[in-house]
Amino acid sequence: MFCSGNWQDRRMRSSELLVDGFGRIRERVHAVVDAMTADQLAYRVDPEANSIGWLVWHLTRVQDDHIADAAGTDQVWLAAGWQERFGLPLDARATGYSHTPEEVAAVRVGSHELLTGYHDEVYQATIDYVGGLGDDDLARVVDSSWDPPVTLGVRLISVLSDDLQHVGQAAFVRGVIDRQ
Repeated sequence: MFCSGNWQDRRMRSSELLVDGFGRIRERVHAVVDAMTADQLAYRVDPEANSIGWLVWHLTRVQDDHIADAAGTDQVWLAAGWQERFGLPLDARATGYSHTPEEVAAVRVGSHELLTGYHDEVYQATIDYVGGLGDDDLARVVDSSWDPPVTLGVRLISVLSDDLQHVGQAAFVRGVIDRQ
C-alpha cells in the first residue's frame, strides 16, 4: 500500500488508489473481527441493529457481487463454496441489501476465521481486477438502469464508500463489546 514510504515522488495511477483503498478496508476488517467469538460477532446493540458478523459479511458480499459483475466473473461466494461453508438460511445470492432485522439475526458466523477467510478471497479477486485497470476503463458504463448511467469508476467508489462505512460501524460495535 502507499500509506508509507515516499509515494509523493511519483504520480499514482487510479488503479493504485483503488488497490490502496481496498487494502485499507481489509486491514480494518481484520482489526475489527480478530479474536472475536461467534457470540461476539452476533452481538447486536438492540434488536434492530446490525451485528459485526452481518456488517462484515454484508460489505464483503456486496464487494464480491459488484466486482464479479464488473469483471464478468463468478462471485467468490458461489464459485469457491463460501455459501456452503457459512451455511446461512438465506438465498444463495443474498447480499444483505434490504435485510429485515430477522434476516440480520440469521447471519450467524461460526468464527472470525471464516469471515476473514471469505473477505481475504474477495479482496484478492478485487485486487486482481482493479490492479489491472487503466484510467480509461473507469468510464465504462456498468449499469444503465440509473440516470445518469453508472460508470465503473463510480461503482468502485460506491463500493469503497459503503465498505468503509460498514467496517466503521463494525468497529463501533466492537468498541461497545470491549467496554462491557
